[in-house]
Amino acid sequence: MAFIKINKENFFHNLSQFTKKTGSKEAIGIVLKDNAYGHGLELMAQLSQEFGLTQAVVRTYQEAKRIKPYFQKILILGDYAVQDEACSFALNSLEDIDKAEQGSMVELKVDTGMHRNGVALEQIREALERIEHRELILVGVMTHNRSADELSSELFWQQKNFEEVKKIVKNFGISNIYFHSFNSATALRLPCNKEETIRLGIGAYGYSELPNIYETLDLKPVLSLWAKKIATRTLKKGQRVGYGGTYVAPKEMLISTYDLGYGDGWMRSSSLEAFVTAENLPILGRVSMDYVSLESSQDEVCIFDNALKAGKQLNTISYELMTQLHKDIERIVL
Repeated sequence: MAFIKINKENFFHNLSQFTKKTGSKEAIGIVLKDNAYGHGLELMAQLSQEFGLTQAVVRTYQEAKRIKPYFQKILILGDYAVQDEACSFALNSLEDIDKAEQGSMVELKVDTGMHRNGVALEQIREALERIEHRELILVGVMTHNRSADELSSELFWQQKNFEEVKKIVKNFGISNIYFHSFNSATALRLPCNKEETIRLGIGAYGYSELPNIYETLDLKPVLSLWAKKIATRTLKKGQRVGYGGTYVAPKEMLISTYDLGYGDGWMRSSSLEAFVTAENLPILGRVSMDYVSLESSQDEVCIFDNALKAGKQLNTISYELMTQLHKDIERIVL
């Protein structure tokens, strides 16, 4: 099977860039959901702890239980709340409050404009009353920004709405909770020194999706995808490669198959243009379930070392490219 290299030095570099903005490691909640954006859940939890991070963000309680030894606090974004001394659970709706286990730690999510999850501004008081009635332990209030990585002023509109959220919560008589709204893109655009917590996802892994007009941090990709040679053959001029024979050799050439395919989470892609690897090798013909063909005899080839650039070739974003890489692919720390 193909393998993934994780560059520890680059990961620590990226975290250091954001630590300079927050002023402390304690203010960073490392987002490790969906197998740590394809990098490996437990592996990146271990590296995060080694760097000195104390809190993490995941999608499910199952993910949280796997990484509990590495963090003091874990926020779970998409599961029903249960009692756990280290875990708090996002309440994405009024119904989530009713389903939460009595005594569980929760964080109320408020919809400030994303219109995906969270209670509406006019539902905040009702939500707080239900939380109180259900005897849940409210530790935080949060929101999510929909356009922080785009050239627009919507970020400031949502931040203004979130300030209104804070007033409503405080007027209800609640104190000793923390508020958070910063994702990677927001943290790249705005000062972070006054934020109690930022939820650091894609930025930690080396990417900024912001338009070039914005100043950004010097981030370095953490993940690179590699494949190993399976077999080599000489292809004569006119011979065709792979399913459907869509690639026709223009000359006699030496080609090899490598152990990467859509079974590993690599995109088959319907594009007529061949994907070109980090070593400038076009994939010849169709991607198979377990193999690709390249004009190379190297024992190992780097498929990509920059998911942002690779994603543009495949008409997708870095997030999708990395998160769909199979969890069983070996991850090696450099």
